[in-house]
Amino acid sequence: MNPLLQDFDTAPFSKIKEKDYKPAIQKAIELAKDEINTIVKNTAAPTFENTTVALDNTGDKLNRVTSIFFNLNSAETNDEIQQIAKEISPWLSEFKNDMILNEELFKRVKAVYHQMSDLNLTPEQEMLLDKQYKSFARNGANLNETDKAKLRKLDAELAKLSLQFGEHVLAETNAFEMLLTDENDLAGLPESAKEAAKELAKLKGKDGWMITLDYPSYIPFMTYADNRELRKQLAIAFGQKGFQKNQYNNEQIVLNIVNLRHKRANLLGYKTHAHFVLEERMAETPEKVLDFLNELLEKAKPAAQREFSNLENYAKKLDNINRLEKWDGAYYAEKLKKELFSLDQEALKPYFKLENVIDGVFEIANKLYSLNFKHITTIDTYHKDVKTYEVTDNDGNFISYFYADFHPRPGKRNGAWMTSYKSQYVHNGVNERPHVSIVCNFTKPTETKPSLLTFNEVTTLFHEFGHALHGMLANTTYKSLSGTSVSWDFVELPSQVLENWCYEKEALELFAKHYETGEMIPMEYVEKIKESASFHEGMQTLRQLSFGLLDMSWHAGESPERITSVKDFENHAFASTQLYPDVAENCMSTSFSHIFQGGYSAGYYSYKWAEVLDADAFEYFKEKGIFNQEIAHKFKEYVLSKGGTEKPMELYKRFRGKEPNSDALLKRAGLLAQPTNLG
Repeated sequence: MNPLLQDFDTAPFSKIKEKDYKPAIQKAIELAKDEINTIVKNTAAPTFENTTVALDNTGDKLNRVTSIFFNLNSAETNDEIQQIAKEISPWLSEFKNDMILNEELFKRVKAVYHQMSDLNLTPEQEMLLDKQYKSFARNGANLNETDKAKLRKLDAELAKLSLQFGEHVLAETNAFEMLLTDENDLAGLPESAKEAAKELAKLKGKDGWMITLDYPSYIPFMTYADNRELRKQLAIAFGQKGFQKNQYNNEQIVLNIVNLRHKRANLLGYKTHAHFVLEERMAETPEKVLDFLNELLEKAKPAAQREFSNLENYAKKLDNINRLEKWDGAYYAEKLKKELFSLDQEALKPYFKLENVIDGVFEIANKLYSLNFKHITTIDTYHKDVKTYEVTDNDGNFISYFYADFHPRPGKRNGAWMTSYKSQYVHNGVNERPHVSIVCNFTKPTETKPSLLTFNEVTTLFHEFGHALHGMLANTTYKSLSGTSVSWDFVELPSQVLENWCYEKEALELFAKHYETGEMIPMEYVEKIKESASFHEGMQTLRQLSFGLLDMSWHAGESPERITSVKDFENHAFASTQLYPDVAENCMSTSFSHIFQGGYSAGYYSYKWAEVLDADAFEYFKEKGIFNQEIAHKFKEYVLSKGGTEKPMELYKRFRGKEPNSDALLKRAGLLAQPTNLG
């Protein structure tokens, strides 16, 4: 029996074989089609219940199976899974189009939509109906048959290209290995990084020290290794993913994706892909996004240029470096930071044992939102590294299952993300609770040391856990509005706001304890963490803005078919934010997975947008106390539990009492000049 086609609550990972996916997805598509046919063939007049709600309830089996499959394609993939992904992506794209372009179904949806003002609906019901109607109208339901056929073709091609893009980036990441056999080449590297490199080499049957492009290996080397030539070699390898003359080259794929997205937007009546995407975001238009990015750029650029010039002078003074290159940035910044703040990232690591940080984030969630996390081994996982927890409230009510997967593996893509295996929604009077997961790539334990996190990894864990809280605390009626199903420029608020607790003494005291002695993190370290929080914030802001502007350049331009060189186009987009000399062998776009594989196209600005929200929101907490129950309750009530049931700005104003502006962010970043409104 196919385990994916049985009824299950938690995902039956250990029972699933690769051969189960295709038949399960085929069958689940058939079931979803049957559910849609039932709605279409209903002879009763279309109503909110028999059409809108019925449609929201379709495809449950398909959603469960595909969430398992695509999560594993990111977290525990192999050649067979990647091949299956290539085969099933066009099926799913075709099924989505079959539904969106089903005229009879759209007729019923439209009929209910046009009655909206007479139906006496709640705000959540109105939002569901509005979102449902737009998902049809914005995706081709009003097109004629010829154009519908064109749309299907475009969507199938885009699904295929996006997968190929991701496979190429993963293949290039896995293909690079730098084996060092002379210990002198590791000069400057902390003992923990050397030990991890030795274990990695041993794991691969080699003698020496192995450095790879996985973040826990790459970042310490770029930050601490004294050998400039090796840093250069590693940085160039990192920056040329998808940009080498081999079978993994992504240049043409980038151009094809951008052109197809533009054609799709035009077909649907939009000027550009960015106009299409932003219509349903808080930002609303490309013009508003560009104004927002450029205003921040104006404020951050003088500080960034000052910081860069100081760093150049410092490198010149220290090592007679005449021209600061990209492979020098992290190395000299770390040395300068240590000198300015007497803050050594390596000295902090013993206070951030992974297990302690996890306990800390759980305790913070308890203090803010009355959640309790109990480690359990009774539910299935897809890898022995994955830990599982049962989440309850203080009254013992079941809230969620929580999966956590923390360390890099060959079948796991770089970075960190939150996902879910089951959404929260109410069905037949039962509040179905969610199953939420976070996936990270943190430094592994070694033979002599547990997993000790860098401070950056601590903030990453808090970030992803913030997303997880958004999923866990979801409390809506309809699954398509639940949890993180919100505007992409609002979705980063819960994750980014939680990072703020990492800098607060009251929070650090809960978990920052030395892994050997149990000694609390010294308060001077806490002060230094806070002092150094805005170190090089101008340069960091410029870097984030450069990614946002590159994304908008690709997706808000009206003639992408004229672009012939990915590299030249990218250089032009980076012109206003460039500090370091260009590296001819490198290209950002060819491995910019966020926008070419991960759903952030015309949306990368949302990280900065959400930073304005998060700084403003956290200022409210600080005014009243970072564990203030009243503010925490309001944040849970109006942001975390509400999902996409109302417009995000309305929810934010209900929490905060006013619209946000950028004052709090600029103050936190040490860049305060004039506020930028998000109105």
